[in-house]
Formats: sequence, structure tokens, C-alpha cells
Amino acid sequence: MHQEKHFQSSDLIRDIIIGVADGLTVPFALAAGLSGAAVASNLVTTAGVAEIAAGSIAMGLGGYLAGATAVQHYASELRREYEEIEEIPEMEKREVVEILTAYGVGASSCHLVVEDLTKDKDKWVNFMMRFELGLEEPDKSQAARSALTIGFSYIVGGLIPLAPYFFTQSSEQGLLISAAVTVVSLFLFGALKSRVMQQPVVAGAMKVVMIGILAAAAAFGIAKLIS
Repeated sequence: MHQEKHFQSSDLIRDIIIGVADGLTVPFALAAGLSGAAVASNLVTTAGVAEIAAGSIAMGLGGYLAGATAVQHYASELRREYEEIEEIPEMEKREVVEILTAYGVGASSCHLVVEDLTKDKDKWVNFMMRFELGLEEPDKSQAARSALTIGFSYIVGGLIPLAPYFFTQSSEQGLLISAAVTVVSLFLFGALKSRVMQQPVVAGAMKVVMIGILAAAAAFGIAKLIS
């Protein structure tokens, strides 16, 4: 029996990617900037931990608001569709015909489908939500899960570039080790992300690495210039 393979848990993977990507990049750039200003290693770790805490909360809140907004938007459009099939049913039926025609359904078949579909208001509205508006009903618990996933992933990603500073005497030495560890982590993360998304692995990994390096180099250069 043939079994189709489709990518599952896309929301979870998306949230992990968002959290880890920013977690690796932003604290790395911050630590590089502080190292460029030649501050003590303990100040880098203090500022880094504070940034990771604030960043994880901000990123998690952003994920929550995005999920909550999707739920509110769907509910608003759902109410509007119910109102439209009550107030202007003939126009809504014509829209169903237009949708079916776009999929290659013949005129006689369209008539039969419309007659059967519009007997049930719930199914009719569900059809319009999916095929007219392109909306799927969002999971109401997804907003909270996204917030936790993104926030935790940000912490995990952020601790990687910051960890070397806990074990080095100077920020310059910490930066060298942090840069090596973070570049490797960015490459592995980019490769994994590209593989999951079925994109070119090496090209995707190098793109992620270059973004991280450019962000850190910019922060380091500006800090050096100012100091």
C-alpha cells in the first residue's frame, strides 16, 4: 500500500528555527561587540545573560502574539462568512462556482456540487474559508506552545556563543573560542535546517554562517571604532 510522506510538525520546527537562529546570532554579535570594546570577560557574560533573558522573553512574546493574532483573524473572517451566506447567499454561491471552475470542474458538475454543498451552512463556510480565503483553523493552544518553544530555543542558542566567556580570563580569548564554536554551530544548524526544509544543505549552511559572521563583525568593528 502506497504511503505518502509529508512534512509534519511544521509549526514546531519553524519555532525552533526562529529561536535558535536568533539565539546564536544576537548574543554572539553582542559578545563580539563588547569584546571589541575590550571590556572584562565577566562583563561580557553578565551582559550576555541579561540579553538572553530579555531576548527569550521578547521572542517568546512575539511568537505568542503571532499565534493569538492568527486565532483572532480566523474567528473574525469566520463570522464574516456566516454573515455573508445569510445576507447574500446567491453571490456566495457564484463564488463557489468560480472557485470550482478554476479547478477545472465543468458547469453541470458545479451546479450539483453547489446544491449539495450549500445545504449545510457549516460545510459551506468551511469551504469558503479554505478555498476562497486560504485559511485553515489555527490551533488555539499553538500560541502558548510557540512562546515556550521560541523562548527556550533562544536560550539554548544564546548560551552556545556565550559559554566560552565563562571559562576564559580575557574577553579577547573568549571571543576567539566563541567565534570558533559559534561558526561550527551555525554551520550545523544551517545544514540541519536546510535538510529539514529540503533545500541545498551546504549553500543553506553557509548562508546562515555568513549572516552570523557579518552581524558579529559589524558589532565588533563599531565597538572598536567607538572605543
